[in-house]
Amino acid sequence: MSVVQPRQQELLHLTSTPDITPYTRHGYLFGQKLAASMSPLLHSIVYSHLSLNWAQLRLDSPSIPLFLQLTQHPDFYGASVTMPHKVAIIPHLDHLTPECRDVGACNTLFLKTDPATGRRLYCGANTDVIGVRESFVQNVSDPARVYESRPALVIGGGGAARSAVYALHKWLGATDIYLVNRDKSEVDAVIAECTERGYGDRLVHVASVEQAEGLEGPGAIVACIPDFPPKTEKEMLVRRIVETFLMKEEKGAMLEMCYNPSPFTELGALAEHEGWQVILGTEALIWQGIEQDKYWTGRTNEELPIQQIKEVIAAKLAEASKSHTS
Repeated sequence: MSVVQPRQQELLHLTSTPDITPYTRHGYLFGQKLAASMSPLLHSIVYSHLSLNWAQLRLDSPSIPLFLQLTQHPDFYGASVTMPHKVAIIPHLDHLTPECRDVGACNTLFLKTDPATGRRLYCGANTDVIGVRESFVQNVSDPARVYESRPALVIGGGGAARSAVYALHKWLGATDIYLVNRDKSEVDAVIAECTERGYGDRLVHVASVEQAEGLEGPGAIVACIPDFPPKTEKEMLVRRIVETFLMKEEKGAMLEMCYNPSPFTELGALAEHEGWQVILGTEALIWQGIEQDKYWTGRTNEELPIQQIKEVIAAKLAEASKSHTS
């Protein structure tokens, strides 16, 4: 793991850091624009259930050196890593899980001990892929009919889109995977990376309505773009292409990964109107968070309060829905 250089130390004291003193052990949610994140709430339910005096604390910062310094505390247990650090953190880690390495993005930092030296090892995992997988597995009652052995569609070209492609390819039985995004260079990058890993030939960049009209309809859709009305010409083209797929005769299930500030998005409403099953992005949040706590606590699904997490998140959703419609 990288060590903070002395010349960087001068800047670190200028950033306020969360108070760790009330807790036996602590972790961080490291990224930017974290105010609306439900991650600390989710993990607090787990720690309370397990009678652990632990907490995940928000570290809203652009500074990886600051974060690396904080992770060296003896009571640090791990971290959720979010935008814009999911890729940039990787060179600073000692070990990556296969999913983390294959996706090229890290959303979970966990600790191991080197058995030979006793040194603390900083390890990266990607539980976003588990979040995508379990969102479909746990919510679609007939996967063989709905999405298995059918094409899939991923909307977007960033880190979440990469996780979606990986999950659809590895676990969800997708044949071809269509990619729709306003930025062709991002799609080219995803295809190039997946080609290196042996499944790029199954990715299809869909760049026009005419092309979409001629393709078999997808069974699974994962939407990985913000909930903003399309304004530019390229954004409006993406919307028209997606609408073309949604209007095809055979329907399926769509995971709407956007849940901030509300999981009830314009794209989700369009899909529902066209007869699709819409899975809210909070499902992906829940399942990727449960997977994180398995790394941090060493517990199994059976030992974690999954139903309680769902109930608390559902209550938060009800609040979001009320404010969204008022």
